[in-house]
Amino acid sequence: MKRLILVSMVGLFLFTTSCVSKKKYTEMENKYEDTQSQLYKSNAKLEEIQNKVDNYYAKINALQDKNQGLIKESEGKFDLSEKGMIISKRSKDAMRETLKNVDPEKLSQAKSLSDSMDLAVAYNLKKSLGDEDDLNISVDRTIVEITISDNLLFRSGSYRVNPKAYNMLEKIADLAKSEPTVEVLVEGHTDSQTLVEGSYIEDNWDLSLRRSASVVRILQDRYGVDGKQLIASGRSSFKPVSDNESMEGREKNRRTRLIILPNLDEFLALLGEQE
Repeated sequence: MKRLILVSMVGLFLFTTSCVSKKKYTEMENKYEDTQSQLYKSNAKLEEIQNKVDNYYAKINALQDKNQGLIKESEGKFDLSEKGMIISKRSKDAMRETLKNVDPEKLSQAKSLSDSMDLAVAYNLKKSLGDEDDLNISVDRTIVEITISDNLLFRSGSYRVNPKAYNMLEKIADLAKSEPTVEVLVEGHTDSQTLVEGSYIEDNWDLSLRRSASVVRILQDRYGVDGKQLIASGRSSFKPVSDNESMEGREKNRRTRLIILPNLDEFLALLGEQE
């Protein structure tokens, strides 16, 4: 009897223990599932946050790239104000480097930023076109004036352009074509000498006009400048730059003058050109 009671008590104890363990296991299993569910939700939230962070940095990088592009673009431009000329730091640095090569006497006459800029552009433009003694360039607030001696362009009494001048005229054409709204005024000038009687050229008015038209045709027909941009003008001998009494003076008066108002960006680019 005692043995039966003992066996029964052992069995009851094992049954009770088994029941408690299963309940705890179920609770732990439920907790595990809850934990897993929370972990999944946390991972999903973390992934969402990470995507937002990635997008944020992507926008920052895009803005930085855009900002760098704007800075680079702004360095290549300048604007004019009522009080004077505003140019970028890069352009000022380029201008200073160019002015190191300019004739000190001319440089001493520069009284303003605009004057210095004009000198720098004139220097580099002359180097670009060819540093000829018969070529004179002046700039006044972005208006470029190029004066070419007839020794470089024409033979005496002729209006046919010397092929040696083609390379220089091509560069002038490139400058004109850089901005379709630019107009190029080509003025022919002569000395006061009377032409030889019987010449097919009527007089100095006729010669100055023919020479101007010859240059215009080269710019248009050979180098593609739009005819709407070109103006041919003859001034005969009535705008001398020297006296007509000496051979040297008459030589200075025989010239072709080109007046160009270039694109501002193109004008600014001339500051940094170094041969």
